[in-house]
Amino acid sequence: MDTELAALAASGATTLVSLMVTDSWAQARELVGRLISRTDPGGAAVADLDTTRDRLLAADAYDGAVTAQDITDHWHAQFHELLRNGSVTSGGLRDLVTVLQRLADTSAPLPLAVRNDITGGVQHGPVIQAGRITGLTFHDRGPGIPEGGG
Repeated sequence: MDTELAALAASGATTLVSLMVTDSWAQARELVGRLISRTDPGGAAVADLDTTRDRLLAADAYDGAVTAQDITDHWHAQFHELLRNGSVTSGGLRDLVTVLQRLADTSAPLPLAVRNDITGGVQHGPVIQAGRITGLTFHDRGPGIPEGGG
């Protein structure tokens, strides 16, 4: 496979994986599913899309980058194989990548579920968990000073 087609397969894989964690996933899945289902009437390749996305979404912060790279490599190989065996033309994959890139340009990341648990006693004031906060002021009335007094 020449360099241009290898780059096209790599670009398609990278864009596909980036779309797996956005609100445009359903559209991307539909487009890629149509392309790969031509050679997979049983639907295993489309199920593979869902499996790899689930794996990506389940990855934690520690191994998320490694998982994303593994999945990108996997889809690069899939697109490469489609080109190699003639199941898809370079023009067909190029058109798909163009549409996927447009989707990626307009997609928003999925909201992450956040859960914070506080343990270790009773908290009598604000509890904040953050990476960096600037310009925030708390006014502590101190123990025994009623609201509105003092």
